[in-house]
Amino acid sequence: MTRVFGDPVDVSTRDGRPVRFVWRGRGHTVLRVLEHWVATRDWWREQDPDGDVLGEREFWRVEASPGRETGVYELRCDVSTQTWLLSRVWD
Repeated sequence: MTRVFGDPVDVSTRDGRPVRFVWRGRGHTVLRVLEHWVATRDWWREQDPDGDVLGEREFWRVEASPGRETGVYELRCDVSTQTWLLSRVWD
């Protein structure tokens, strides 16, 4: 089962890849990257509140663990702002 979120997360990267993230105050270690893709937004339709054009989003589907249990998480990075969200979680 998948659950959709949209929660902000703090992500640590190494060589551009997520290696750790904190979601709802709990640290998760990335064990492996399952998928990675880039999506281009409709930049001609959307602008952020400061008037800057929004562009690419990077998605990372990872296997991660906050401790004993392991789960699959989808992280999204807005490239222009370097802000990260947790998009989905698979149980």
